[in-house]
Amino acid sequence: MKTAPRAQDVAALAKVSQSAVSRTFTPGASVSEETRRKVLAAAKMLGYRPNALARSLITRRSRIVALVMSYLDNQFYPLVIEQLSQRLQKAGYHVLMFIAEVDEEADGVLAEILDYQVDGIIMASANLSPRLANSCADLGVPVVQFNRVMEQRGRGRSKISSVTSANESGGRMAARLLVERGYRRIALIAGLENASTSIERERGFTDELAVLEMRLWNREVGHYDFHRAQEATQRLFAGDERPDGLFVANDHMAIAALDMLRQELNLKVPEDVGVIGFDDVPQAAWGAYRLTTVRQDLEPMIDATVALLCQQMTGELRPADIVVPCALVERATVRQRPPSTA
Repeated sequence: MKTAPRAQDVAALAKVSQSAVSRTFTPGASVSEETRRKVLAAAKMLGYRPNALARSLITRRSRIVALVMSYLDNQFYPLVIEQLSQRLQKAGYHVLMFIAEVDEEADGVLAEILDYQVDGIIMASANLSPRLANSCADLGVPVVQFNRVMEQRGRGRSKISSVTSANESGGRMAARLLVERGYRRIALIAGLENASTSIERERGFTDELAVLEMRLWNREVGHYDFHRAQEATQRLFAGDERPDGLFVANDHMAIAALDMLRQELNLKVPEDVGVIGFDDVPQAAWGAYRLTTVRQDLEPMIDATVALLCQQMTGELRPADIVVPCALVERATVRQRPPSTA
């Protein structure tokens, strides 16, 4: 059998040191362009491919990042997977994806994740218990929560980082818009009771209603699920006196609510009821929905997550919480502003 070419063979053909070959194939390592060109040409001629597993044994770094997800039905998260994966790959890391159960802590997959000797973990739409998250940090494996904030139990700061949107601010924007446009019986469909995103959006929404001397008319929980959001909508609108305004904790559920309102309950949107979602997924702009929503600015959230994780994987574990501003996107599911009489 033909023996696979080794790094020593490439170095000899390129007339460079073996360490120069290693640096050429190590992302971010310092090597001159001339040396890189000679090494790559020699590697191509010999058919050499670096052994990532062997390199990880030497460097004690796998250059693998675990991405833990639990909620792929939401159209927001396929975009997150795509952009996070692309950015991490450009930074020289491989992405290993794990699926956790919805509405449960992802502790069950943690042992499997650590078996792969990952350099870092991103938790997106998934929760990890504070105890195990802090254990990861103690092992030198940084954890960044994307679009989640760790629930604090007891004293002491969590050792993990987070990148989120300004969820409370977004909830306040939704409340102000509904009240300004004349809606008075305003209801809410929350996401998951234990998800920080839903908790913060609801808190901002109800706090702003109170500032505007309004109260929440009614509330249901959609569990961030399409069919359960439709059922929640049906329950909210089952009585003789119905809500005339509805804030939904994400677009996935808001689209479900729109379908139920229009197709099953024969209500007009925005005339009979105004609807606001949260995320601004691509489907929100489709002509069938034209959903007014609060936009999560995905690109800076991705930038912050990758920068934070890379910094922690190569340096000191200093936890940080980054909050990215969000913005209101007005389309056709809320009444237009009345014309000025001035």
